[in-house]
Amino acid sequence: MGIFFLACLALIYVFSIQIFPVVDKITQNDTPKILPLITDKEISRGSTEKKQVIFTFDAGSGDVSTRKILSVLKDYGVKGTFFVTGQFAERYPDLVREILAGGHEIYNHTYSHPHLTEISDEEIGDELLKMENALQKSGNTTSRPYFRPPYGDRDERVLAAAYKNGYQSVYWSVDAGDWMAEGITAGEVKERILSNIYPGAIFLMHVGDAITGDILGEILSDIEARGFRAVSLSEGL
Repeated sequence: MGIFFLACLALIYVFSIQIFPVVDKITQNDTPKILPLITDKEISRGSTEKKQVIFTFDAGSGDVSTRKILSVLKDYGVKGTFFVTGQFAERYPDLVREILAGGHEIYNHTYSHPHLTEISDEEIGDELLKMENALQKSGNTTSRPYFRPPYGDRDERVLAAAYKNGYQSVYWSVDAGDWMAEGITAGEVKERILSNIYPGAIFLMHVGDAITGDILGEILSDIEARGFRAVSLSEGL
């Protein structure tokens, strides 16, 4: 009888952690966002029920367009979503606070921007944790429950390791290509976005180049003219 009872308890425990994964508390200020981690599947598109698209901005090292992006988003009344590395948060704490003060969202882009498929599960956890701590220090907020793998480099193992640490991967529907620097023009970046306007599209852009800040206003204006809204990740899912 005792063995049967213990076996039942073990099954209940395993079932519970699969549904509600354990997330280590980082600091006393770590207040979880009200965004449930429902599944370990990767997000690559938002809701298709409304005419809205999602703009995401990766912040790895440089800050070339950051303030211009924030200014344009404010002018158009748009809330953006930023995937920030821990190194960026440490280097530009004032920018992190400006992003949050504007009502925008910040999620995890790892600490040092490595190829996650080339490191161990433990190292993946460390990368996510170090970024979380850096964001807590600079912005007093948590980066959970979403992360974006650097370079889009991920596989089933990476997604599972991130999930165990409380994160769901967010990929993209359209890569604007602004990161190519000399390999692409502002007009080409704009065309890559405007030729792919459809409900739920998630656009990948970056803050470390000049192109994004220069063309974002024109893009948002065109999107509005088509009857679409640009929204944050949490609103667009």
